[in-house]
Amino acid sequence: MAAVTSSFSFSTLTQSSQRNLTPSSTRFPDSNSRAFRFNLGFSCHYVGVRASNSASKFVVRCSSSVSDPPTVSETKSNFLKAYKRPIPSIYNSVLQELIVQQHLMRYKRSYCYDPVFALGFVTVYEQLMEGYPSDEDRDAIFQAYINALNEDPDQYRLDAKKLEEWARAQNSTSLVEFSSREGEVEGILKDIVERAGGKGDFSYSRFFAIGLFRLLELANAMEPIILEKLCAVLNVNKRSVDRDLDVYRNMLSKLVQAKELLKEYVDREKKKREERAEPQKANEAFTKSLGQQQFSGM
Repeated sequence: MAAVTSSFSFSTLTQSSQRNLTPSSTRFPDSNSRAFRFNLGFSCHYVGVRASNSASKFVVRCSSSVSDPPTVSETKSNFLKAYKRPIPSIYNSVLQELIVQQHLMRYKRSYCYDPVFALGFVTVYEQLMEGYPSDEDRDAIFQAYINALNEDPDQYRLDAKKLEEWARAQNSTSLVEFSSREGEVEGILKDIVERAGGKGDFSYSRFFAIGLFRLLELANAMEPIILEKLCAVLNVNKRSVDRDLDVYRNMLSKLVQAKELLKEYVDREKKKREERAEPQKANEAFTKSLGQQQFSGM
């Protein structure tokens, strides 16, 4: 069966520039098939907080003090060693390029873990891996990916789930007015307000923007005015968020196209195999019938 390839380039973009995302078609080995090749920009500079056992106390824990960080090759090697099964190219291309970009951000001096970033990354990962043949393998790949970056995949999942559950219980008003209440997630958001307002280290990231988008989505608060209010409360630049969410939406659109294309290719190849198998089955049936007739004549 011919190989199906599709490349997704996660090129780093600075906040002062933006690339046009235009898909160009390359050819599959099958002359009737096409592959999509396009660039997706992710600039992942961020800091964050971890909640202590008390809902009202939060400690910023940065992981940037690595004296001798691993190389990109070592991180990729760790991922491949942790997950040794083959990954379909449409997914593997994304993962390989994404892990390179995240490695560069992970070992920056300014790096700090952030629950909202974790929610954004988990959201992107689930979107990228939607339709993967095995849910068990999809989770194993996630574990291997985060472990390769020397981080805790369970913490990513736990924080993402925590924020998702909180968001589902919110509405357009309560989501924006979190500062008037006490709670673990409220504390995380309040800390962001302080740090983004200049009282601490804060570095905006595209995955952070996607985390905010996910909060709005789960709270059924998708009106543009709500996003504007939330960004204002958090001291986050809404223009940057709008730009990065546009990139995210384009990414999802192109992924849908690529996966549909892959499905069409697989279905077409399956049909060809079935058509080639029909004459062989007919010959086998004829040979079997002829043998039975000869045996009866004897």
